[in-house]
Amino acid sequence: MKPFELSRRAALFGACAALALPGIARAAGPVIHVLKDPDCGCCGAWVAILQQAGFDVTVEMSAGTALMRYKQDSGIPETMISCHTARVDGYMIEGHVPVADIRRLLDERPDAVGLAVPGMPYGSPGMGPEEERDAYDVFLIRRDGTTEVFSHYDAA
Repeated sequence: MKPFELSRRAALFGACAALALPGIARAAGPVIHVLKDPDCGCCGAWVAILQQAGFDVTVEMSAGTALMRYKQDSGIPETMISCHTARVDGYMIEGHVPVADIRRLLDERPDAVGLAVPGMPYGSPGMGPEEERDAYDVFLIRRDGTTEVFSHYDAA
């Protein structure tokens, strides 16, 4: 029986595979499940932004009372409601929350329900050009239903 010999070709192939693996792992970002109205275009634009940022996005169509019940049952206060709702790694994301804030939430892991951008502020992700945006806040929703400003975006 011959001892194991590593050819240059096998070594090169192994090195390339090892270098490629971290890129593959990074490409599959956090899984985020979005509930949205089937007729809402801005929700689709927000989903596309998440996908471009590397999130693994699944979408479930929901509307009316069912969507509102899901928001309520998930701990989203009525004052924080927007058009779509998502769940990522145990946190709720309500409305047009920027990717940077979702990533910060996942990095910091506060004891909270999640984040919300109430309403549909112009220029928030999926709601028109950022360079023309209105000022808006991203709120952290605490488990007791209270909120605090997590991030602030000035008007462009």
